[in-house]
Amino acid sequence: MNIQNNDNVQVHYTGTLANGTQFDSSVGKEPLQVLIGAGQLIAGFENALMGMQEGEKKTITIPADEAYGQYQEELVVEVPRERLPQEDLQAGQMLQMRMADGRVIVLKIKEVGDETCVLDGNHDLAGKDLNFDLEIVKIERKS
Repeated sequence: MNIQNNDNVQVHYTGTLANGTQFDSSVGKEPLQVLIGAGQLIAGFENALMGMQEGEKKTITIPADEAYGQYQEELVVEVPRERLPQEDLQAGQMLQMRMADGRVIVLKIKEVGDETCVLDGNHDLAGKDLNFDLEIVKIERKS
């Protein structure tokens, strides 16, 4: 049985960058469980699963545009510290902010200054091609 839309799929994966750095893995844990076509995965990952069979393994490279997009400098902003919700701010810390339209966005603190902080709205993997080793553990088809 080949994976198609609306299948429930269990997949083991290991994600690495071009330099070999591992950024995520399900190995040694429960496999990732996803409903194909539900938008739960980055496009390139889901596209790679399509047509695979139980027990099948493969290695793929997902270009940045099919993963988390290109790094966007316009998503890096400097804001006054007084506009941020807490006193003890550190570089690398993640903040959630509510936008005027009600959306919640996640920002990473890049720099903490005396008067301002530099915040980055890019995903940590933006601008990077991603390599994945995939292994299909189980496919369940809705009848």
